Order: sequence, then C-alpha cells, then structure tokens
Amino acid sequence: MLSVNVGMPRDVAWKGRTVHTGVWKSPVSGPCRVGRLNLEGDGQGDLAGHGGEHRAVFVYQMESYGYWQEQLKRSDFVFGQFGENFTIEGLPDNEVCIGDRFQVGTALFEITQPRVTCFRVGIRMNEPRMAALLTSSGRPGFYFRVLREDEVAAGDEIVKVGEAAERMTVAEINALLYLPDHSRERLERALRIEALSRGWRNSFEALLQSQRNATETGNAGLAPAAAAHPAAPGFQPLVVTSIERESADVLSFAMQSADGRPLPMAQPGQYVVLRLKPNAGGPALFRSYSLSGPLSTERYRISVKIEPDGVAGSYLQEHLRVGDRLEVSSPRGSFVLEAGERPVILLSAGIGATPVLAMLHALAAARSTRQVTWLHTARDGQHHAFAGEVRGLLRVLANGRSYICYTRPDSADKSGDNFNATGRFSRSTFEKVGLLRDADVYLCGPTRFMADMKEALAAAGVAPEGVHEEIFNGGESMTPGVVGTTARAPHAPSDEVKTGALVSFARSGISAHWDASRYGSILEMAEACDVPVRWACRTGVCHNCESGLVSGAVVYTPEPLDKPADGNVLVCCSQPAGDVVVDL
Repeated sequence: MLSVNVGMPRDVAWKGRTVHTGVWKSPVSGPCRVGRLNLEGDGQGDLAGHGGEHRAVFVYQMESYGYWQEQLKRSDFVFGQFGENFTIEGLPDNEVCIGDRFQVGTALFEITQPRVTCFRVGIRMNEPRMAALLTSSGRPGFYFRVLREDEVAAGDEIVKVGEAAERMTVAEINALLYLPDHSRERLERALRIEALSRGWRNSFEALLQSQRNATETGNAGLAPAAAAHPAAPGFQPLVVTSIERESADVLSFAMQSADGRPLPMAQPGQYVVLRLKPNAGGPALFRSYSLSGPLSTERYRISVKIEPDGVAGSYLQEHLRVGDRLEVSSPRGSFVLEAGERPVILLSAGIGATPVLAMLHALAAARSTRQVTWLHTARDGQHHAFAGEVRGLLRVLANGRSYICYTRPDSADKSGDNFNATGRFSRSTFEKVGLLRDADVYLCGPTRFMADMKEALAAAGVAPEGVHEEIFNGGESMTPGVVGTTARAPHAPSDEVKTGALVSFARSGISAHWDASRYGSILEMAEACDVPVRWACRTGVCHNCESGLVSGAVVYTPEPLDKPADGNVLVCCSQPAGDVVVDL
C-alpha cells in the first residue's frame, strides 16, 4: 500500500454550473479505519453512482499512474489523483480477478467490479476525455468490498488470501460490458462469479437477453429504459380515415398507410411523432402523441387535447380533414405494458388516459384474467373522454373494475352514474378502492398529478419499482452531481443562428439551427435549450444519454466505445449530419 486517501464531497465550478463531488482525495497520515461502506473521513457526492457495499473502496495502481503520465505528458500527479482510496503497487487490472480476496493489515477485502467512470474524473484530471480513456485503455481500476473492518495504512503489505472459482480479470469484465464484443460464453462465465456486484450482473443479464432477441442491436447492458425500444428513423405518410370527438376538448384521429403497406406494430403505451407544417414554407412542428387505440398493423389512432393556445392541436382541429395526409414516425417509447400475471392499475388524469387506454385495449383483446383497475380523474362529464369505450373494454375482462373522480362535476353529472367521487385521487382513495401493493401501476397525466400520485402510491405501500410513468413533453433529467440548478421550460437558444442543420427535440417541441462554433455535441445544444437530458460520462462510454433518433443522421466525435442501437443516438458525443429530430 503506497497511500491511503480520503476526502469529503465538495462543490466545484464546472462549465458555469456547480458540481458536488467526492473525487478529490488526499493521503492520510498514519492508520485509517475502513468501515463496511467507506473509509473514515471519506465520502461520495453521488451515492447513486458511487459508494455502497460493493463500491466501498476504490483502488488504483501506481503502474497505471506511470502509463497516464506518459500518455498525457503530465508530471503533476499526486496520490489520490484518480479519486482512489488505495494507491497501490501491483495488482494490475489485467491480472487480478473479480472475487479475489486480499488482506491488508488485518482488514479483509474482495474485488467486486471495475470502476465505472463519469465526467467528474475528467474534472479532477482537467481532461474531459478521461472517462473514455480509462475505460478503453483497460486500466479502469477496481472496487473492494469490505469483508472485515479494521485499520489500514501506507506501507501495509497486500496479501492474496482467496479467489473465485470462475477466473475473469477486471480488464476482461470491463471490456465485456463497454466494448463491442459481448461474447455469450464470457457473459455466462461472468454471471457465475458470485462476488460480481448486482449492477454489473444486471447489465450482463440484459446483454444475454438481447442476444436471444436476434434482431436487437446496440448495448442492452448500458442502454437506459428510455431507449429500450428503438424504432427505425424517418416519417411515412398516413391518410386520415376518421376524426371523432371524444369530449369537449379531445379529438381522435385514425390513420392508415397511404400505400396499403402494413404499419409497424406498436407496443401498448407507445407514441408516434407527427411532423406538422402549419405554415407553407415555414418550419415544421414536431409533436408526440400516444397511440390510444387497439394494436394494429392497419390503423393507428391518436387522441389530441385541443388547448386554446396549442399551436399543433389547433392546427389539427381547424385544418385536418378525412383524406388528408400526416407525416408520422414509427411507434416508440418505453412506457409499455409488461407481460406477466401481476395485477394492473391504469392510473391517469385528463388526456393522460391515452397510453393506458391502449394498454386496456391490449388486455381486453387478450381476454386477460389479471386484476385490472382503471383509475381516472377528469374535470366533469363533458371533459371525460373515452368513458363509454372504457366501460365496454372492462366488461370483457374477468377481473376488471374502475373508479372515476370528477374534480368539478356540473349539474348534469350524477355520482354513481359516470363517476364515483368528487375530488382528486389520494392515499385515502386508494385505500377505499383496495389498491393492491404488488400491482404494476401505469401512471400518466399532468406534471402535478404525477408527482402527487407517486407520493400517494408510496404512502400506500406500492414499491417504486412497480410504478411506471409516462411524462409528456420530455422526460426526467439525470445530471449526476450538478446542484443548485432551477428547472426551466424548454426554449429556443439565445442568439440562435439562422442557417445550418435544423435540430429538433420532438418531445420538448423545440427546433433550432446547429451552431458548431457554440456546441460540441447535441447534448450541449439540448442543455442550452433547457431540454431535459440524461448523461454521466459525456464521452460515449456509459450510454445514459442514449435517445431515440426520430429522423436524420449524426456523426460521432469522439467515436463511442460501443454504438447505440439502430434508431438511437448518443447525444453526448454526436453532431448532426443534416436536419435531425431527436426524441427528447
């Protein structure tokens, strides 16, 4: 042991933002006690990505210090430079294996996984590419789990005392996840290593499952849930076959292929993107609408709430007629009905009924015997869309029921007829209905409704992993470690240029011209527009930023270590090769 390093999280300035990070570590003088979760005096700024039992102690080798000094032409490194707790001599990543056990002093440790790098090591190293460099070099370092707590100190000997029956090195495990060759045989071997941490085990299981689905591409072990169901980019012309009024402010539009070819089959809960051109010669508008009808390769149905100041909805209502054509993307989205026998709760407000209505259609078509509960809130009877349709579908189900709340019923609404109670859903409502805690809950509606329902569901004892949600107008951001920011509605960038490729963020309804002098990636442009984004490495390693590519093509600089699935894009390291539409 050359050095034992600790450091508590601190706030650092980065690109005009503040990042809370524990990547700065400094040597300890004398012995330091090691606990189950970390060292005394040490902490992590982002417990979602770092720390915990299987990532209690990060280890890096002095031999790798020498490698990076040569590669980066640096001579200013100090102990703790790479954010490690233990700076050691020996135990290279291409020799030590997951499950190897070592005694240091009288403490006992076990290797659980390679290091997962993120943008913060780039801040510490003053090298933005560092996350990709560490991963691609095969020198990531590794984590220890603490098997026996005690004190350690610089100068302690590191003694190997055990190893896993299945021998795979840290470098092999690292490459198996992050580089393109995901050998089935090696994945199965990796999953036999009992010491391998749960997160890495989940990634390898996802990769194996994707190999069973031979048509899937990309890295299923890294792709976030939001990118789990890629679709072919592009738009196709569909002919409007009917327009139906569902309520005072909702219209349904049915469409079929203009040339008679079968449409791509959607999964219940998915949506399509429309490319609208309300003004001849003017910019296109992109809007996402959930498919609200039964699954079909012959016909799609979308249902649109007509807002008084909604440009797209007003255009569709005032100008679209039966026989007109719409440019429509393939179905996409990860808010889909999951197979199984668990009870299903379809919980929605207002126009949020559309994706869960498609799920109800699928359950009815399958004559499902699952317990299905339809929970919906509307303003009043005039604004209660799909009421009759839902009643008809529930009658088909052996175990279907509903509970409807009106927030402001009018004099024509009679309790017990089209609705059950006045007000909004709450924990007490769920208790009255007899909400099943082991159910899969599918939740969609306005932002405030979603937040209130997640809180009420948690209070009612429903596990967070059982709650699936669809967020209109974008998704939830993931900006690890960034603190002190204020959420803003998506907007066009300030001082937008008037020429160049047009980049459109479909779910946020924002389009602007690409400015290569200002943005290094589509991610940076999205951030300038306050479009909700997800990222961690910013160098094409982790795939947290993987998003749907609705249309167009991109180029990568730098090249990602492993390409995303066909139909998806890594926004953190891509630039538009022409006009593009991204599913953000």
